[in-house]
Amino acid sequence: MKKAYLLLEDGTRLEGESFGSETPASGEVVFNTAMTGYPESLTDPSYAGQLMVLTYPLIGNYGVPSTALRPDGIPEFMESGRIHASALIVGDYSREYSHWNAKESLAQWLKREGVAGITGIDTRALTKILRESGVMAGRVVFDEGEKFSSDCDYAGINFVDKVSCKEIVRYNENAPKKVVLLDCGVKANIIRCLLIRGVEVVRVPWNFDFTNMQYDGLFISNGPGNPDMCEEAVKNIRKSFEKSKPIFGICMGNQLLAKAGGASVYKLKYGHRSHNQPVRMLGTNRCFITSQNHGYAVDTSTLGADWEPYFENMNDGSNEGIRHKSKPFFSVQFHPEAASGPTDTEFLFDEFIKLL
Repeated sequence: MKKAYLLLEDGTRLEGESFGSETPASGEVVFNTAMTGYPESLTDPSYAGQLMVLTYPLIGNYGVPSTALRPDGIPEFMESGRIHASALIVGDYSREYSHWNAKESLAQWLKREGVAGITGIDTRALTKILRESGVMAGRVVFDEGEKFSSDCDYAGINFVDKVSCKEIVRYNENAPKKVVLLDCGVKANIIRCLLIRGVEVVRVPWNFDFTNMQYDGLFISNGPGNPDMCEEAVKNIRKSFEKSKPIFGICMGNQLLAKAGGASVYKLKYGHRSHNQPVRMLGTNRCFITSQNHGYAVDTSTLGADWEPYFENMNDGSNEGIRHKSKPFFSVQFHPEAASGPTDTEFLFDEFIKLL
Protein backbone atom coordinates (compact mmCIF):
# COMPACT_ATOMS: atom_id res chain seq x y z
CA MET A 1 0.00 0.00 0.00
CA LYS A 2 1.07 3.58 -0.60
CA LYS A 3 2.69 5.49 2.24
CA ALA A 4 0.56 8.09 3.98
CA TYR A 5 1.44 10.71 6.57
CA LEU A 6 -0.41 12.47 9.37
CA LEU A 7 0.97 15.93 10.10
CA LEU A 8 -0.06 17.83 13.25
CA GLU A 9 0.21 21.55 13.84
CA ASP A 10 2.60 20.94 16.78
CA GLY A 11 5.15 19.43 14.36
CA THR A 12 4.32 15.77 14.99
CA ARG A 13 4.70 13.65 11.86
CA LEU A 14 3.42 10.06 11.78
CA GLU A 15 3.91 7.60 8.93
CA GLY A 16 1.49 4.86 7.97
CA GLU A 17 -0.07 3.22 4.94
CA SER A 18 -3.09 4.31 2.94
CA PHE A 19 -6.09 1.97 2.83
CA GLY A 20 -8.70 4.49 1.74
CA SER A 21 -8.86 7.13 -0.94
CA GLU A 22 -5.56 8.83 -1.71
CA THR A 23 -7.15 12.21 -1.16
CA PRO A 24 -5.35 14.77 1.06
CA ALA A 25 -7.50 15.95 3.95
CA SER A 26 -7.27 18.53 6.71
CA GLY A 27 -9.30 19.14 9.83
CA GLU A 28 -9.39 18.94 13.60
CA VAL A 29 -7.82 15.71 14.86
CA VAL A 30 -9.99 13.99 17.49
CA PHE A 31 -9.98 10.55 19.09
CA ASN A 32 -12.76 8.06 19.76
CA THR A 33 -12.21 5.24 22.27
CA ALA A 34 -15.17 3.03 21.25
CA MET A 35 -14.40 -0.58 20.32
CA THR A 36 -17.09 -0.81 17.63
CA GLY A 37 -19.34 1.42 15.57
CA TYR A 38 -17.10 2.84 12.86
CA PRO A 39 -19.89 2.83 10.19
CA GLU A 40 -22.17 4.84 12.49
CA SER A 41 -19.42 7.21 13.61
CA LEU A 42 -18.15 7.91 10.09
CA THR A 43 -21.66 8.81 8.93
CA ASP A 44 -22.47 10.90 12.01
CA PRO A 45 -22.69 14.54 10.77
CA SER A 46 -21.16 15.66 14.08
CA TYR A 47 -17.76 14.51 12.75
CA ALA A 48 -17.83 16.99 9.84
CA GLY A 49 -14.48 18.74 9.52
CA GLN A 50 -12.62 16.24 11.70
CA LEU A 51 -9.91 13.60 11.25
CA MET A 52 -11.14 10.64 13.31
CA VAL A 53 -8.60 8.65 15.33
CA LEU A 54 -9.81 5.28 16.67
CA THR A 55 -7.92 4.04 19.74
CA TYR A 56 -9.20 0.45 19.48
CA PRO A 57 -6.46 -1.19 17.42
CA LEU A 58 -8.36 -3.66 15.20
CA ILE A 59 -10.67 -1.88 12.78
CA GLY A 60 -12.51 -3.16 9.73
CA ASN A 61 -12.95 -6.82 10.72
CA TYR A 62 -16.74 -6.72 10.38
CA GLY A 63 -16.86 -4.73 7.16
CA VAL A 64 -19.54 -2.20 6.29
CA PRO A 65 -23.33 -2.72 6.04
CA SER A 66 -25.56 -1.61 3.19
CA THR A 67 -25.92 2.11 2.58
CA ALA A 68 -29.50 1.57 1.29
CA LEU A 69 -32.33 3.89 2.29
CA ARG A 70 -35.71 2.93 3.73
CA PRO A 71 -38.85 3.90 1.79
CA ASP A 72 -39.09 7.07 3.94
CA GLY A 73 -35.58 8.12 2.88
CA ILE A 74 -33.86 7.34 6.19
CA PRO A 75 -30.71 5.16 5.97
CA GLU A 76 -31.36 1.56 6.98
CA PHE A 77 -28.11 1.11 8.93
CA MET A 78 -26.06 4.32 8.66
CA GLU A 79 -26.53 7.62 10.49
CA SER A 80 -26.69 9.74 7.33
CA GLY A 81 -26.36 9.36 3.59
CA ARG A 82 -22.57 9.75 3.42
CA ILE A 83 -19.30 9.80 5.36
CA HIS A 84 -18.81 13.13 7.13
CA ALA A 85 -15.40 12.62 8.77
CA SER A 86 -12.57 14.00 6.62
CA ALA A 87 -10.27 11.03 7.25
CA LEU A 88 -9.94 7.88 9.36
CA ILE A 89 -6.75 6.99 11.28
CA VAL A 90 -6.42 3.48 12.74
CA GLY A 91 -3.78 1.23 14.26
CA ASP A 92 -4.40 -2.03 12.42
CA TYR A 93 -6.78 -2.24 9.48
CA SER A 94 -8.19 -5.72 8.92
CA ARG A 95 -8.14 -6.56 5.21
CA GLU A 96 -10.41 -9.55 5.82
CA TYR A 97 -13.91 -9.04 7.17
CA SER A 98 -16.82 -11.23 8.16
CA HIS A 99 -20.32 -10.27 9.32
CA TRP A 100 -23.84 -11.31 8.38
CA ASN A 101 -24.71 -7.73 7.49
CA ALA A 102 -21.52 -6.73 5.64
CA LYS A 103 -21.83 -5.63 2.02
CA GLU A 104 -18.30 -4.35 1.41
CA SER A 105 -15.00 -3.71 3.15
CA LEU A 106 -14.20 -0.52 5.01
CA ALA A 107 -11.45 0.22 2.46
CA GLN A 108 -13.85 -0.14 -0.47
CA TRP A 109 -16.31 2.22 1.19
CA LEU A 110 -13.69 4.88 1.96
CA LYS A 111 -12.36 4.75 -1.60
CA ARG A 112 -15.85 4.95 -3.08
CA GLU A 113 -16.63 8.05 -1.00
CA GLY A 114 -13.25 9.70 -1.52
CA VAL A 115 -12.21 9.62 2.15
CA ALA A 116 -8.62 9.03 3.25
CA GLY A 117 -7.72 6.17 5.60
CA ILE A 118 -4.37 5.52 7.30
CA THR A 119 -3.33 2.33 9.05
CA GLY A 120 -0.11 1.53 10.91
CA ILE A 121 -0.34 4.58 13.19
CA ASP A 122 0.15 4.09 16.93
CA THR A 123 -3.23 5.63 17.71
CA ARG A 124 -2.84 5.25 21.47
CA ALA A 125 0.41 7.23 21.45
CA LEU A 126 -1.30 9.78 19.21
CA THR A 127 -4.18 9.98 21.69
CA LYS A 128 -1.72 10.74 24.50
CA ILE A 129 -0.48 13.71 22.47
CA LEU A 130 -4.04 14.96 21.99
CA ARG A 131 -4.92 14.46 25.66
CA GLU A 132 -1.85 16.37 26.83
CA SER A 133 -1.88 19.16 24.24
CA GLY A 134 -5.57 19.21 23.32
CA VAL A 135 -7.19 18.60 19.97
CA MET A 136 -5.38 20.35 17.13
CA ALA A 137 -5.38 20.83 13.40
CA GLY A 138 -3.92 18.07 11.28
CA ARG A 139 -3.46 17.05 7.69
CA VAL A 140 -3.30 13.72 5.88
CA VAL A 141 -0.86 13.79 2.93
CA PHE A 142 0.72 11.27 0.58
CA ASP A 143 3.89 13.16 -0.38
CA GLU A 144 6.82 12.37 1.94
CA GLY A 145 8.29 15.84 1.52
CA GLU A 146 5.14 17.81 2.25
CA LYS A 147 5.20 20.15 5.24
CA PHE A 148 2.32 20.93 7.57
CA SER A 149 -0.10 23.54 6.36
CA SER A 150 -3.78 23.73 7.05
CA ASP A 151 -6.73 25.79 5.97
CA CYS A 152 -8.66 24.35 8.91
CA ASP A 153 -10.27 27.05 11.05
CA TYR A 154 -12.54 24.57 12.82
CA ALA A 155 -14.00 26.95 15.42
CA GLY A 156 -14.66 29.62 12.80
CA ILE A 157 -16.58 27.47 10.30
CA ASN A 158 -20.34 26.95 10.51
CA PHE A 159 -20.35 23.18 9.96
CA VAL A 160 -24.01 22.99 11.02
CA ASP A 161 -24.93 24.95 7.92
CA LYS A 162 -22.99 22.45 5.79
CA VAL A 163 -24.80 19.34 7.10
CA SER A 164 -28.33 20.54 7.90
CA CYS A 165 -31.16 19.79 5.48
CA LYS A 166 -31.91 22.60 3.01
CA GLU A 167 -35.69 22.19 2.89
CA ILE A 168 -38.50 20.87 5.07
CA VAL A 169 -38.86 17.06 5.16
CA ARG A 170 -41.90 15.33 6.67
CA TYR A 171 -42.08 11.81 8.10
CA ASN A 172 -45.15 9.85 9.24
CA GLU A 173 -47.54 12.62 8.21
CA ASN A 174 -50.91 13.01 9.94
CA ALA A 175 -49.84 11.18 13.12
CA PRO A 176 -51.70 12.37 16.25
CA LYS A 177 -48.74 14.39 17.54
CA LYS A 178 -46.33 16.57 15.57
CA VAL A 179 -42.68 17.20 16.49
CA VAL A 180 -40.57 19.86 14.78
CA LEU A 181 -37.02 18.56 14.43
CA LEU A 182 -34.49 21.38 14.21
CA ASP A 183 -31.83 19.72 12.05
CA CYS A 184 -28.35 20.80 13.11
CA GLY A 185 -26.85 17.60 11.65
CA VAL A 186 -29.28 15.01 12.96
CA LYS A 187 -28.35 11.35 13.23
CA ALA A 188 -30.74 8.94 11.53
CA ASN A 189 -31.38 6.97 14.71
CA ILE A 190 -32.83 10.06 16.40
CA ILE A 191 -35.46 10.17 13.66
CA ARG A 192 -36.00 6.41 13.96
CA CYS A 193 -36.46 6.73 17.74
CA LEU A 194 -39.10 9.41 17.25
CA LEU A 195 -40.94 7.58 14.47
CA ILE A 196 -41.26 4.29 16.34
CA ARG A 197 -43.04 6.27 19.06
CA GLY A 198 -45.77 7.19 16.60
CA VAL A 199 -45.28 10.92 16.06
CA GLU A 200 -45.08 12.99 12.90
CA VAL A 201 -41.61 14.48 12.44
CA VAL A 202 -41.20 17.75 10.55
CA ARG A 203 -37.49 18.20 9.86
CA VAL A 204 -36.50 21.83 9.27
CA PRO A 205 -33.16 23.54 8.45
CA TRP A 206 -31.10 24.77 11.41
CA ASN A 207 -31.85 28.45 10.74
CA PHE A 208 -35.52 28.07 9.80
CA ASP A 209 -38.01 30.10 11.85
CA PHE A 210 -40.42 27.35 12.91
CA THR A 211 -42.14 29.37 15.61
CA ASN A 212 -45.23 30.14 13.49
CA MET A 213 -45.82 26.46 12.72
CA GLN A 214 -48.35 24.31 14.53
CA TYR A 215 -46.57 21.62 16.52
CA ASP A 216 -46.76 19.70 19.79
CA GLY A 217 -43.07 19.58 20.65
CA LEU A 218 -39.64 20.80 19.52
CA PHE A 219 -36.62 18.54 19.14
CA ILE A 220 -33.13 20.08 18.74
CA SER A 221 -30.63 17.68 17.21
CA ASN A 222 -26.94 16.99 17.51
CA GLY A 223 -24.53 18.64 15.09
CA PRO A 224 -20.89 19.50 14.36
CA GLY A 225 -18.65 22.41 15.21
CA ASN A 226 -18.90 25.48 17.36
CA PRO A 227 -22.38 26.22 18.81
CA ASP A 228 -21.51 29.93 18.88
CA MET A 229 -21.85 29.89 15.07
CA CYS A 230 -25.59 29.09 15.35
CA GLU A 231 -27.08 32.34 16.66
CA GLU A 232 -30.03 32.18 14.25
CA ALA A 233 -31.07 28.86 15.75
CA VAL A 234 -30.62 30.22 19.27
CA LYS A 235 -32.91 33.19 18.54
CA ASN A 236 -35.66 30.91 17.17
CA ILE A 237 -35.37 28.54 20.14
CA ARG A 238 -35.66 31.50 22.49
CA LYS A 239 -38.79 32.68 20.64
CA SER A 240 -40.27 29.18 21.01
CA PHE A 241 -40.09 29.49 24.82
CA GLU A 242 -43.18 31.71 24.64
CA LYS A 243 -45.26 28.77 23.40
CA SER A 244 -44.28 26.63 26.42
CA LYS A 245 -44.35 23.57 24.15
CA PRO A 246 -42.12 20.64 25.26
CA ILE A 247 -38.50 20.86 24.09
CA PHE A 248 -35.93 18.06 24.01
CA GLY A 249 -32.34 18.57 22.82
CA ILE A 250 -29.42 16.22 22.28
CA CYS A 251 -25.70 17.11 22.14
CA MET A 252 -25.54 20.33 20.09
CA GLY A 253 -29.19 20.64 21.09
CA ASN A 254 -28.13 20.83 24.74
CA GLN A 255 -25.71 23.65 24.00
CA LEU A 256 -28.17 25.62 21.85
CA LEU A 257 -30.97 25.27 24.42
CA ALA A 258 -28.58 26.47 27.13
CA LYS A 259 -27.52 29.45 25.01
CA ALA A 260 -31.17 30.30 24.35
CA GLY A 261 -31.66 30.27 28.12
CA GLY A 262 -28.78 32.72 28.58
CA ALA A 263 -25.92 30.35 29.42
CA SER A 264 -22.54 30.13 27.69
CA VAL A 265 -20.51 27.23 26.31
CA TYR A 266 -16.79 26.49 26.22
CA LYS A 267 -14.52 24.17 24.32
CA LEU A 268 -13.29 21.02 26.07
CA LYS A 269 -9.59 20.24 25.88
CA TYR A 270 -10.10 17.02 23.92
CA GLY A 271 -13.83 16.32 24.09
CA HIS A 272 -15.83 13.18 24.86
CA ARG A 273 -16.04 10.61 22.06
CA SER A 274 -16.73 7.10 23.30
CA HIS A 275 -19.32 4.53 24.34
CA ASN A 276 -18.52 4.38 28.04
CA GLN A 277 -19.01 7.84 29.54
CA PRO A 278 -20.64 7.59 33.00
CA VAL A 279 -23.22 10.28 33.81
CA ARG A 280 -25.31 10.85 36.94
CA MET A 281 -28.83 12.24 37.07
CA LEU A 282 -28.47 15.08 39.56
CA GLY A 283 -30.50 14.78 42.73
CA THR A 284 -30.34 10.98 42.54
CA ASN A 285 -27.83 8.15 42.72
CA ARG A 286 -28.85 6.92 39.25
CA CYS A 287 -25.87 6.57 36.92
CA PHE A 288 -25.90 5.62 33.24
CA ILE A 289 -23.29 4.54 30.70
CA THR A 290 -23.64 6.72 27.63
CA SER A 291 -22.46 7.19 24.07
CA GLN A 292 -20.96 10.64 23.48
CA ASN A 293 -19.47 12.76 20.71
CA HIS A 294 -18.87 16.42 21.50
CA GLY A 295 -16.07 18.92 21.81
CA TYR A 296 -17.97 21.71 23.59
CA ALA A 297 -19.81 21.83 26.90
CA VAL A 298 -22.27 24.07 28.74
CA ASP A 299 -20.84 26.22 31.53
CA THR A 300 -23.18 25.23 34.36
CA SER A 301 -22.24 28.29 36.41
CA THR A 302 -23.82 30.55 33.77
CA LEU A 303 -27.27 28.92 33.86
CA GLY A 304 -30.06 31.36 34.74
CA ALA A 305 -32.23 31.12 37.84
CA ASP A 306 -35.00 29.32 35.90
CA TRP A 307 -32.67 26.50 34.83
CA GLU A 308 -30.81 23.70 36.56
CA PRO A 309 -28.28 21.04 35.55
CA TYR A 310 -29.91 17.67 34.79
CA PHE A 311 -26.93 15.31 34.40
CA GLU A 312 -23.22 15.55 35.11
CA ASN A 313 -20.21 13.65 33.79
CA MET A 314 -18.70 11.43 36.48
CA ASN A 315 -15.22 11.59 34.93
CA ASP A 316 -14.63 15.33 34.75
CA GLY A 317 -17.74 16.90 36.30
CA SER A 318 -18.74 18.66 33.07
CA ASN A 319 -22.37 19.34 32.25
CA GLU A 320 -24.35 16.52 30.62
CA GLY A 321 -27.80 18.08 30.49
CA ILE A 322 -30.06 20.89 31.64
CA ARG A 323 -33.76 21.37 32.38
CA HIS A 324 -36.12 24.24 33.08
CA LYS A 325 -37.48 24.40 36.61
CA SER A 326 -41.10 25.05 35.65
CA LYS A 327 -41.51 24.50 31.87
CA PRO A 328 -41.21 21.21 29.91
CA PHE A 329 -37.77 22.01 28.47
CA PHE A 330 -34.83 19.63 28.88
CA SER A 331 -31.76 18.44 27.01
CA VAL A 332 -28.80 16.08 27.35
CA GLN A 333 -25.23 16.27 26.14
CA PHE A 334 -24.91 12.53 25.50
CA HIS A 335 -26.69 10.36 22.90
CA PRO A 336 -29.68 8.40 24.26
CA GLU A 337 -30.35 7.12 20.73
CA ALA A 338 -26.83 5.60 20.75
CA ALA A 339 -26.10 4.11 17.28
CA SER A 340 -23.54 3.17 18.09
CA GLY A 341 -23.25 2.57 21.82
CA PRO A 342 -25.35 1.64 24.88
CA THR A 343 -29.08 2.34 24.90
CA ASP A 344 -29.37 2.81 28.69
CA THR A 345 -30.93 6.28 28.34
CA GLU A 346 -33.33 5.75 25.42
CA PHE A 347 -36.14 6.16 27.96
CA LEU A 348 -35.62 9.92 27.61
CA PHE A 349 -37.45 9.77 24.27
CA ASP A 350 -40.41 8.27 26.14
CA GLU A 351 -40.25 11.09 28.69
CA PHE A 352 -40.39 13.61 25.85
CA ILE A 353 -43.33 11.87 24.14
CA LYS A 354 -45.28 11.85 27.44
CA LEU A 355 -45.00 15.64 27.58
CA LEU A 356 -46.56 16.21 24.15
